[in-house]
Amino acid sequence: MKTAKTLALALTLVAASTAFAAGSMDGHPMQGTDNKPAAPSKQASQPVPAEIKKIDASTGKVTLRHGPIENLGMSAMTMAFPVKDRAALKNFKEGDPVSVTFDKVDGKPTVIDMQPR
Repeated sequence: MKTAKTLALALTLVAASTAFAAGSMDGHPMQGTDNKPAAPSKQASQPVPAEIKKIDASTGKVTLRHGPIENLGMSAMTMAFPVKDRAALKNFKEGDPVSVTFDKVDGKPTVIDMQPR
């Protein structure tokens, strides 16, 4: 009987100390750390080969058949994108091969730069 009481007391102490240790740091940063979340790694924008399929100057969008866009995690496809500099669209026509740099603007994939290939 004495052994059972001793074992129960020991288990209670272990459980209590474990619970205390787990909860003791809640809301308190650890010394020597800044506790800030790691910034997402941003891959540098690289020019992507593409072909202009359609230009819509009124909406400032261009439809491109493009290769993989690594910095946005997009595979090759055909898609319409807003263009950061709408005025630059006048320098291109449908069917032109181009080299395009993309990035997110206001959370949307956007053409940042487009050059003839």
